Formats: sequence, structure tokens, C-alpha cells
Amino acid sequence: MTPEELKAAIPLGMLAFPLTDFDAGGSFDEASFIARLEWLSGYKPAALFMAGGAGEFFSLTPSEFSAVIAAGVGACGGRAPVIASSGYGTRTAIEYVKEAEGLGADGVLLLPPYLTEGSQEGLRAHIAAVCEATRLGIIVYNRANCRLSADTVARLAGDCPNLIGFKDGVGDIEQLTTVRNALGNRLVFMNGMPTAETYAHSFRGMGVPVYSSAVFNFVPRTALAFHRALNSGDEATIDRLMRDFFIPYVRIRNRGAGYADSIVKAGAAIVGRSAGKVRPPLSDCTAEEVAELRKLIEAMGPQD
Repeated sequence: MTPEELKAAIPLGMLAFPLTDFDAGGSFDEASFIARLEWLSGYKPAALFMAGGAGEFFSLTPSEFSAVIAAGVGACGGRAPVIASSGYGTRTAIEYVKEAEGLGADGVLLLPPYLTEGSQEGLRAHIAAVCEATRLGIIVYNRANCRLSADTVARLAGDCPNLIGFKDGVGDIEQLTTVRNALGNRLVFMNGMPTAETYAHSFRGMGVPVYSSAVFNFVPRTALAFHRALNSGDEATIDRLMRDFFIPYVRIRNRGAGYADSIVKAGAAIVGRSAGKVRPPLSDCTAEEVAELRKLIEAMGPQD
């Protein structure tokens, strides 16, 4: 898939960020992961982002990363775009991108660099080097220590034809509006906030209707119902789902650092699609929190 084809495909539907499956010993469980992808693919997501934030990219070894991407391409390649993640320092990020390209991925989500803060010029050089190293379409994740100014994004968009997307995980309305207005339709803009549905109405008002859905991992019918309501202007359904599911869900998620991942794995286990436990330094939800989450999920009805 060319960068332009990927850019055109992303806004066409729900974006799935599959969990990475671990077995009882904590190792990558390829069979369980493929079964998860087959299940999620049945709901026809516009793209699948493998080994992303929900997929615990930060905890995977290089060989595990390769196994995840290879399994994803083998299971879903040709049915939906497969987008791998990359991150850490520039040279390491390039190695991950080249590995993903060699394994047949259709694009890359470039996560923030590891640990250190960088100047706008340093971030620009980092992203440009990654773009120059591959033919794949690159989506940059504006989050944490990779917070890009409109001028920086504009320079990158001018210099890097295969930079196709800007995923925002900051939620600064002024910054996002400035970047969006400066770039127009040059990039596809994505709402990448934790539990993005809670921000989806506001982002849509800024001209950013595309968002990633972590809850798609365990309540796909509910996620799709919200997506349809947002796109059709069904305010009654949006309000009901926010009140009955998303707002109480976020209350549970906010109780622990890293719970944006932990609660998704808890939800998957509740619906019989367990992906195992999260890896340290993340921690799993408590039994009480899982019980609360179970009630929310059950109130949404069957998901299969």
C-alpha cells in the first residue's frame, strides 16, 4: 500500500489497536493473537495498528516485535492495512521501521522518542530521518515528549512526502487547531487521546473525526455503535453511551497509572478474549475494579 493509499484508507472506519497476547508465562502467544485479529477483523476496521500503545510496544523485545508484526500481516494483510509501531532513539526507530517494511506492514505509527526531551529542531530531524529511511507511510504521534509546533509539522510535511498522518494524544485545542489549520488536508489527523471516545465530539468539531478505539478490543459492537452515532449526529445515542459506559469506564481507568492498557486487558478477559496480564512496570486492575468493569460491559449486551 502506498502512503497515499494508506492516508485515504484510514478515515474510512474504526481504527483498531489490538492487544498483544501473552501466555500464562508472560511470553508472546501467537495463536491467541491471531485468533484475536480474526475476531476483530470480522467487524471490518479501517486499519489495524499492531504493537502500539495498547499492544505494549514498550515492553516487547525486538524479536517479539517481529513476531507480532509478522503474525499481523499474515492474518490481516490484504484485508485491512496493517500499521506497525516504532519508537525509541532515531537509529533504533529506523531499525524497527525497516523490520516492519520487510515483514510487509503497510505503514508505521512513530511513537515519541524514549525518555529524553528534544528541541523542535531535534524532533524534526528525528522524524525526518525515519521518514527518509522507508517508503512506508508514517504517522507521527504528538504526545508526551514529542509535542510538535505547527511550524515543525509544516516543515516535515513539506520535506517528507511519506509523512501522512498526525495522531494527537495531548488534547491541547489551541495547538491542534493551529496545526490543523496550517496543514489543511496534507495530513490525516487522528484523535489519539486515552479512551478517545470521550474527546471524539470535541475533536470532530475541530475537523478531526478520525479516532483510535482501545475499547474496540472487548466491546466492538458498542464501539461501532458510538462511531456510527458520532458520524450521523445521533446525540441521544452519544449521550447514552457516554453516561452508561464511557464516563464510568474512565473513572475506573483513572485510578491507576498505566491503566489505559491494564483496563483493556481486563475487559478482554471478561468477554472471554483474554490476552493475558500486562507486563511490568504496568500492573493489572484489582478484583474490585474488574467487578465494576464487568457490570459496565454486561450492561452493553452481547458483543459477538
